[in-house]
Amino acid sequence: MSDQFWAGCLRKIWGTMKANDGDRPVIRPLPAMDRARQVTEALAHYVEDARLQAGDRLPAERELMAALAVGRSTIREAIRHFQALGVIETRKGSGTYLLKPVSRDTIHMPLSLDTTHQRDALLQTLEVRRGIECEAGMVAARRRTARDLVVIEEKLDEMERVHIAKGTSGPEDLAFHLAVYDATHNPLFRQLLEQMRETFERFWDHPFDRQDFARRSFPFHRTLFNAIAAQDTEAARRETLKILDVVEEDIKEMSR
Repeated sequence: MSDQFWAGCLRKIWGTMKANDGDRPVIRPLPAMDRARQVTEALAHYVEDARLQAGDRLPAERELMAALAVGRSTIREAIRHFQALGVIETRKGSGTYLLKPVSRDTIHMPLSLDTTHQRDALLQTLEVRRGIECEAGMVAARRRTARDLVVIEEKLDEMERVHIAKGTSGPEDLAFHLAVYDATHNPLFRQLLEQMRETFERFWDHPFDRQDFARRSFPFHRTLFNAIAAQDTEAARRETLKILDVVEEDIKEMSR
């Protein structure tokens, strides 16, 4: 379907609708708060209400920007979220297509976690992270390709560069771990992290206002990469545990 067709549909569905058009799917402009999450929810509502099926094309990026009154970066962040969940794909020169139906009830995994006590929240999340990341490291060691190794090492090199320059490298550290997840070639690892991203990102956001949080784990990222490169699954597990053991020690020490 052409962009002109979608533009016509969107003009009818969004923004120019009369009050009596309540039986049509609607995406409304958003207030200025947590835009990416709201865009994700708005798109899920639209897909469900419009009864889009696998193979149907989503509206063009510029139409979404106009309808939701947000910028391109916010739209793309929401699209990346759906891609990580494996429900849409973007085809170069063609558009973004639905791979499977989604609904407002399936785009988020609700997490029940008391975040008033940072120490307890981090330790509880670490228990989950330990299970997921140890397995991810082992699977990545078994399945990694030559291309995966290039990507992981690029992320590791950048992490080391920033760490040496600044003494901390939270975003780069996270990017390294995401590359390991991708090397498993099991999309569920990335999907789980996307669903729990807000909770997991606390580890990379200077807990307890300490720039040196988990700094001692820095060398073990290189040894984890070496284990994955050597396809040594047990070594990958051991090196992952070394990283997470340092995290646990720092949580307990810095929260005193």
